[in-house]
Amino acid sequence: MAFEEKNILNRLYIVAGVMFVFALAISVKLMNIQFVHGEEYRDLAHKNTTKNFVIPANRGNVYADDGSLLATSVPKYDIRFDAVTVSSEDFRDNLKPLSEGLSAMFGKPVSHYQNMFRKARADKNRYLLVVKNLGYSDYIKVKNLPLFKKGPYKGGIIVEQRTVREHPIGKIAQRTVGDEAFDRPGYYAVGLEGAFHDLLQGKEGHRLKQKIAKGQWKPVYDENEIEPQDGYDIISTINVNIQDIAHHALLKQLEYYEADHGTVIVMEVKTGEIKAVSNLGRTSEGAYYEKLNYAIGEAHEPGSTFKTMAFMAALEDKVIDTSTVVDTGNGRKVFYAKPINDSHRGGFGKISAARSLEVSSNIGLATIINDNYSKNPHKFIDRLKKWHLNEKTGVAIKGEGNPMIPQPGDKKWSRNALPSLAYGYGLEITPLQTLTFYNAIANDGVMVKPRFIKEVRAWNEKVETYETKIRNPKICSDETLRQVREILKNTVKRGTGKSLYSPYFSMAGKTGTAQTEYWMDGWKANPRYVSSFAGYFPAEDPKYSCIVIIHKPSTRKGYYGADVSGPVFKRIAQKIFTESRNIDEVNDIEKADPVLNEDFEKYYALLQKSNKTVPNVTGMPGMDAVSLLENLGFKVKTVGNGKVENQSIKSGETLKKGQQIILSLS
Repeated sequence: MAFEEKNILNRLYIVAGVMFVFALAISVKLMNIQFVHGEEYRDLAHKNTTKNFVIPANRGNVYADDGSLLATSVPKYDIRFDAVTVSSEDFRDNLKPLSEGLSAMFGKPVSHYQNMFRKARADKNRYLLVVKNLGYSDYIKVKNLPLFKKGPYKGGIIVEQRTVREHPIGKIAQRTVGDEAFDRPGYYAVGLEGAFHDLLQGKEGHRLKQKIAKGQWKPVYDENEIEPQDGYDIISTINVNIQDIAHHALLKQLEYYEADHGTVIVMEVKTGEIKAVSNLGRTSEGAYYEKLNYAIGEAHEPGSTFKTMAFMAALEDKVIDTSTVVDTGNGRKVFYAKPINDSHRGGFGKISAARSLEVSSNIGLATIINDNYSKNPHKFIDRLKKWHLNEKTGVAIKGEGNPMIPQPGDKKWSRNALPSLAYGYGLEITPLQTLTFYNAIANDGVMVKPRFIKEVRAWNEKVETYETKIRNPKICSDETLRQVREILKNTVKRGTGKSLYSPYFSMAGKTGTAQTEYWMDGWKANPRYVSSFAGYFPAEDPKYSCIVIIHKPSTRKGYYGADVSGPVFKRIAQKIFTESRNIDEVNDIEKADPVLNEDFEKYYALLQKSNKTVPNVTGMPGMDAVSLLENLGFKVKTVGNGKVENQSIKSGETLKKGQQIILSLS
């Protein structure tokens, strides 16, 4: 008996010892967790239940030169509901008024919201989507509805804010303004958005959220841990009115000629400010949109618009004067076994150097440059380099194309390179680089750097102002400048641009028609051209320079620069000034205006007719048509600007006073 008791006692001792060792081990482990790894495990637990989420800062706004918005960040709000955190009493008392409030705001039946919330409650849904993409005012209204106004814990409301970039003027100037990369949210690589990303982006904030379910997080507090800081605002040089004119003038011409793509740039002469850039490319369906920034990024053979540079080089080097006689023969001449042709059948014969530029003779310019520079081609190339034609303009927008002008020793140089350069082949240059040179001609020889930005602002305070920068204070002598400006004016008056001439509106420039992709098989069966026009207006006291380039128009309809690109230039120039309310100077108040007199005579004749029928006002200036019709008792509504293109009530119909008539102007 004693032996058995002793045996049981020993067993108890053993069990007690084991339990003691086990308890000691647990204590050691707990101490290890508490004092050695405690901080690590606490951080891990905290990370698994709470997390700081990044709140992107609002990007700064991009403005036009008059303060109109080109791009802005707009907050959008998604409202979700945590059906678990709300007490039964609050849920019961507020379900109906909450549903009624949502129904009144968003149009769905009250029963829809009641059933939705009840189901979420039954399913213990902690992340129910109630409504999304709310603007700020609607968000405030929803936030103050019954139940939701109790906050995230008692009311169950979950608010998710995000920022959306919007463009108030739509797709116009999209490539110039820039847009978010569709495959990389928050990344801007093009246009003003890309060029000034560091200024626009601001500083991100943080918001603490708690994990409430798998993959679902709910804000811990109503306020952010760190508030985001908005980016700076950019005031651009873009003028919304001129941009709209350029866009629609280009679009109309591209659609008619079924062209592949085109670009327009309008620059203010004195400052170099870019007032408009339109880049339109054709889709497979035949529509046009801003695909690429052709104006800045696409370097190509300029064709005849480059003849002005070649001609000026010869004048400035005094190897010719404007009266130098050039023999263009019968329109075909061979240079180093390569024939060069003029577009004019039969040729121009013997003409002056000035006339060769006016009529855009390939042979004339090739002869001038080859005869005077073939023994020293470096002299010609060096002149072009002095004008920075071999360099980028250095604009802030990314992706500017590299100009390419060959010189002796290059792989692309040959004996034919020099005569080819004279009429715009064998080199590459972007539209903006070409326009920069023509702008210098208009600006009394001062070459300014093109710019897209006027200033940077922070909360209406100026941070930085961008001034006009001069690239070349004088590209040539005053005499060369005077002669070239006269020739460019005559090019429109009696040269290749004579179809654009108007005695009532002056402009100067150079047409261009260049073959493209001529190295490809089948070119003769399917020729392709680049049509262009570069110049400035008004010719006497230039305010704006402009370049229009249209690639691969349908040859069935036309391809010459004067026919395809020239009318776009003219339409832009006339609309800018006919729609401008600013009058700089009145030279002779007594001088008769033939157009004004003609319009008045039409207006007077119509006014004298019987007022029993509706008159025909088509073709009349809008202001005159409105005056006439209002005097007859009509209520007049106008759409557009300019002359009357259509009237909603046909002429000859019985007049009814007080009737509304709509005039479409263009």
